[in-house]
Amino acid sequence: MTPVQPGSQPDIVDLIRQEGSAVDYEVGLESLNQWQLAWRRFKRHRLALIGLGILGFFVAVAIVGPIFMPFEFDVIPKPDQIVYQGRPPSLAHPFGETGGLQRDVLLLVVNGARTSLFIGFSSMSVGVLIGTTIGSVAGYFGGWVDNILMRIVDVMLSLPLLFVILVASRFFGNGNVILIIIIFGLFSWMTISRLTRSLFLSIRELEFVQAARAVGLSDRRIIFRHILPNAMSPIIVSASLLIAANIIAEAFVSFLGFGVNPIYPTWGNILSNALTFIPLGNWWWPAFPGLAIIFTVLAVNFIGDGLRDALDPRSKE
Repeated sequence: MTPVQPGSQPDIVDLIRQEGSAVDYEVGLESLNQWQLAWRRFKRHRLALIGLGILGFFVAVAIVGPIFMPFEFDVIPKPDQIVYQGRPPSLAHPFGETGGLQRDVLLLVVNGARTSLFIGFSSMSVGVLIGTTIGSVAGYFGGWVDNILMRIVDVMLSLPLLFVILVASRFFGNGNVILIIIIFGLFSWMTISRLTRSLFLSIRELEFVQAARAVGLSDRRIIFRHILPNAMSPIIVSASLLIAANIIAEAFVSFLGFGVNPIYPTWGNILSNALTFIPLGNWWWPAFPGLAIIFTVLAVNFIGDGLRDALDPRSKE
């Protein structure tokens, strides 16, 4: 090949044009890890992004909403100013006013979001912690440990859980938010444990786990550093759906009067308090907390669908 002399660029360009060759350029490749790839796929799921926006809105409302409300939660109108049937939505009260003590419905919904979402996320965390721990131990060690733990799961799943939660909330919850969270968490871990067990049973036989055993790593290190990170994707998806399930469960239990103390508003006990006034035409009292539950549950389900697609290793980039 003829050496290229300085200042000969025009000749090279002419030569390339004559021979029809192409100029090669260096291509910079972006290295993305698993979670960055998952986020890229998640952003393509429009319903998931909508759900994330809706859930983020409700979380923001729960955190800072009561601070900006024009009404105080503890302020009740004077008896001579109370309209027993309540008042429909207006400019002063966009969600209307309740019957009875005539409270602002928007104020109740905003304060109820704080308790309902706190119960949903916290009880999910308790359930995932218990379920992941039991499923990991059962799936990794197998044998008699697996048999005992899975029989406990079978017994728990054979119980009428809704009735048990109602009874436990009535006799042990006493309207306390923390106790309600613990009760929900103690009865919502079984599906997570079975899922985690099945993942551990398959992952523990892979070559990198066998290599970790061969070099003498401890069981705890293998479980938490090698197997569990590779099993997190399905667990995260199930955990997101558990939030919606626990929000509905809290609303149901509180609606029946066995949930959180009415002095701490939740979307469930707001619906329960509105029950008496529905025949009086007070439709706005149950409508808005009911819509809040619907939109929140839909948002969480959309996020769960998006996470399922984004975290699926078979998804195409």
